[in-house]
Amino acid sequence: MADELDKGALRSGEVRSAEIARKTKETDIQLKLVLDGAGNCETETDVPFLNHMLDAFARTGLFDIAVNAKGDIEIDDHHTVEDIGICLGQAFLKAIGDKRCIRRYGNAFVPMDEALAQVAVDISNRPHLEFRGQFPSAQVGSFSTEMVHEFLWKFALEARITLHVIVHCGSNTHHMIEAVFKALGRALGEAVFIDPRVRGVPSTKGVL
Repeated sequence: MADELDKGALRSGEVRSAEIARKTKETDIQLKLVLDGAGNCETETDVPFLNHMLDAFARTGLFDIAVNAKGDIEIDDHHTVEDIGICLGQAFLKAIGDKRCIRRYGNAFVPMDEALAQVAVDISNRPHLEFRGQFPSAQVGSFSTEMVHEFLWKFALEARITLHVIVHCGSNTHHMIEAVFKALGRALGEAVFIDPRVRGVPSTKGVL
């Protein structure tokens, strides 16, 4: 039975990773992502709350992430958060490679005290974001909470995934956002997992 498996597709010993550099008049970003990691996260950005969220994302997804980002935060945090989402999405798409033998789908519910978030993903090559949730506060520290949607949309667009996010309940904005990022990590970790039972690309079309 083992001989019937596509051993090459199982990527034994191979670590899926990617590095992205993006420099514009607004931001300067270097990012490295390792899908088959241990949950390590090293972030140096001008947006402390995003550093915290990326750490939560990496730890729950068991990804290794290193980000160094400078941006025009004297204006606001928009460009920096948006461009980190773009770079993370591009790194994800590059690291996932040909998508052979992955589970493809992932779903996670994550509670954070009174808050509960759900994230479902499809590594579909069809970028889409559905976001349902309202945050009680417009700011968490200096972080604009409207940037959560912007980050998720740009990540989904560049990673070319279908992403559904539902914040079922919550009263503390910090808890609600953190639950979203942890659920995103857990769902993606499940979706990119190499499953020895999956042969080739997990699609009835034969391609993703």
